[in-house]
Amino acid sequence: MTREHRGPNEKLGTMLALAGISNAGLARRVNDLGAQRGLTLRYDKTSVARWVAKGMVPQGAAPHLIAAAIGSKLGRPVPLHEIGLADADPAPEVGLAFPRDVGEAVKSATDLWRLDLAGRRDFLTGSFAVTAYATPASRWLITPADGSVAREMPDSGAPRVGHADVRKLREAADDARRWDSKYGGGDWRSGMVPECLRVEAAPLLLGSYSDDVGRSLFGATAELTRLAGWMAFDTGQQEAAQRYYIQALRLARAAADVPLGGYVLASMSLQAIYRGFADEGVDLAQAALERNRGLATARTMSFFHLVEARAHAKAGDPQACGAALSAAEGWLERARDGDPDPAWLGFYSYDRLAADAAECYSDLGVPRQVRRFTETALSRPTEDFVRSHGLRLVVSAVAELESGNLDAACAAGVRAVEVAGRISSARTTEYVRDLLHRLEPYGDEPRVAELRERARPLLAAPA
Repeated sequence: MTREHRGPNEKLGTMLALAGISNAGLARRVNDLGAQRGLTLRYDKTSVARWVAKGMVPQGAAPHLIAAAIGSKLGRPVPLHEIGLADADPAPEVGLAFPRDVGEAVKSATDLWRLDLAGRRDFLTGSFAVTAYATPASRWLITPADGSVAREMPDSGAPRVGHADVRKLREAADDARRWDSKYGGGDWRSGMVPECLRVEAAPLLLGSYSDDVGRSLFGATAELTRLAGWMAFDTGQQEAAQRYYIQALRLARAAADVPLGGYVLASMSLQAIYRGFADEGVDLAQAALERNRGLATARTMSFFHLVEARAHAKAGDPQACGAALSAAEGWLERARDGDPDPAWLGFYSYDRLAADAAECYSDLGVPRQVRRFTETALSRPTEDFVRSHGLRLVVSAVAELESGNLDAACAAGVRAVEVAGRISSARTTEYVRDLLHRLEPYGDEPRVAELRERARPLLAAPA
């Protein structure tokens, strides 16, 4: 669908020329980006000609996809106003602000939840920009905890919030974490997290509460908001994930929960790494570490160092990666069963450290070390972390392939495809796709052909 625009869109035409993209090329890129988000788009060169020459404005996610397509060619974020499509976006900044005032922070978060739940996630598909994390990270580092968050609303009819209300939100977060690990971020129940935020959390944040209850309330909503971001990340909705992460960090600051804020920064770091911004990933992981020295438990510090190692590996720095991995292992050895670890860290054990160490060495091109750590990571497969098991199998397959063991690579690949078919995770599917790409030189081998055939339904499924 399109609607009229006033006159030719000269800005879009200029940007296409600057990026060196033809009308047909832009249409193809927009359709491909849409497919990655589960959208079926059929734009062609004539569609683009109408956008430029007649000023027609495409509806839904298309303006954001156009900006993303041009931005990827230019190597920088492209805002909608630069391509003459700013008026197609009713709320371009929703979820990107990191307000200093607590009241404004509540508004920023609840506006995002309402926009998403109103069926308008297509407006959350602008270009992912790692620079959007700069202000939130720096403000959190400077002031990781707000002053009093008590809120009194006498005679307003707003609910009086107590610890029992907060416990319900924490239980919802616990359930969502278990479900996500077992079935992936794209499972239908993942939509229950944003719904819980809008229906349950938002009215509580707008109610009356003491400082003590308020801190706990902000912490629970921060956990749920980070989870919504993580699920969006797992399903390939990177721009929506970014907005949720920013709001989760702001809510964690209101909760005065520095370890939780560090966990959000670690999530941001992993997203930056995944999107190819390794240096920024290092910065975000180190920000999590810096503010948590002397505050977080040993297991928490271990995880933050592990994320730092992932970023160093992606940046191609083996020495820094090795130092961070040693620190992660050292902190984990200090951890004790009786430590007051946060509930959100329940997934983390030596198995996870070994799995991420394997990915580090995979990025650094050291297959011998990948095989060593993968054996440990896969030694105790569990139904509680199905997605993680699938990812580990793909990493193992790649290591076997790089070591010249085609049979072992295909065997691990078959097991990975079987696991990936049981969950809804765009990230896991991308891992499988990357493995198949690496196997292309061996396409005539029957084992490779069989693996490709087994993966066909997975790759053909909607994102």
